[in-house]
Amino acid sequence: MKVSKKILALALAGFMTVPFLAGCSSDGGSQNGGDNSADGGEDVSSASVFKIGGIGPLTGDAASYGISVKQGAQVAVDEINAAGGIDGMKLELLFEDDECNEEKSVSAYNKLMDSGINVVLGAVTSGCSIAVSEESAGDGILQITPSGSAMDCTKQPNSFRICFTDPLQGKLMAQYISEQGLKSPAIIYDVASDYSKGIHDAFVEQAGELGMTIAADESFTGGDVDFKTQLTKIKSSGADCLFLPIYYTEVGYISEQAATVGVSLPYFGCDGWDGVINQLGGNTANIEGATFLTPFVANSSNPKVTAFVEAYNKAYNSTPDQFAADAYDGVYVIKALIETTGGDISNEALIGAMTKITVDGATGSMSFTADGEPNKSAMVAVIQNGEYVGK
Repeated sequence: MKVSKKILALALAGFMTVPFLAGCSSDGGSQNGGDNSADGGEDVSSASVFKIGGIGPLTGDAASYGISVKQGAQVAVDEINAAGGIDGMKLELLFEDDECNEEKSVSAYNKLMDSGINVVLGAVTSGCSIAVSEESAGDGILQITPSGSAMDCTKQPNSFRICFTDPLQGKLMAQYISEQGLKSPAIIYDVASDYSKGIHDAFVEQAGELGMTIAADESFTGGDVDFKTQLTKIKSSGADCLFLPIYYTEVGYISEQAATVGVSLPYFGCDGWDGVINQLGGNTANIEGATFLTPFVANSSNPKVTAFVEAYNKAYNSTPDQFAADAYDGVYVIKALIETTGGDISNEALIGAMTKITVDGATGSMSFTADGEPNKSAMVAVIQNGEYVGK
């Protein structure tokens, strides 16, 4: 379903053009964390090597995101190297596990810098990306986060992102829910998460402008696993839908507990939902019909998408999610930068070239603003019969 002219006008006026297109993905399959080096690729031990430093969670509750990013980036690195590299220069991916912990993310960054990296691809989550950006700005190195969506992820002049911002996701989902004729959403969000709070605040503001009433506005702190108190309040609130701007782990807990409490409402979410089907072991009966924002369509007929999905499946025997696609595109952004600078890989040249490139990737055609933001399209995915499908 495409957005109305009203939604399109909002996106143009406040952020960028983001039309809703049909969206889908798949169950994500099995993924392998591996070690913290460039695994699966060819030998890049020659003198002419461009080192990409990846940072993200390979262990812990958010490991699905980091593993996807690492593997998506490696697919792109292997493709580029197999084609001869970039004017003879080969790429090497060095990836460090930060366990979705900001302090460990900074330690991972310092370890990668000691390894002589040329660019940072990360961090994967918003809080860690912000923490790393404070360090990378001082070093003047280009940082591209594939999936850090909080506004402050691109606060520094050396920082850019592949994904959408939190406020944009919140505003567009408020618009989308309103377009479905739903006017009284309940919300559960993580008050300790930059990602969740950023989406929540923008959603609430936009909902008010649309004349919607927030039936219940419930919060929790990251790490919580019991949501029965919040769900009990929502049950008696008169809400006509439930908006969950949170990560897939908590979505899994909430959907299972909602069934026991007796809450049966349409679910809506944002890009942090990717991975929830695996979290639920494929049993999505409690969130059948749930809709969330995403930049990636795994079964798209777009040649860029089909080629990536085929290569990823061949390498990892699974279907890539949006995080893998964001990282894959991130590496091709780096390739475009090196080509644009004529091989000048200095920090200044790479950062300066970011606003001069356009890349047609697995998550769409994208260019970048001086503020570090991508201009690209968004989609929605719906969960049906244990799969992500288009709507």
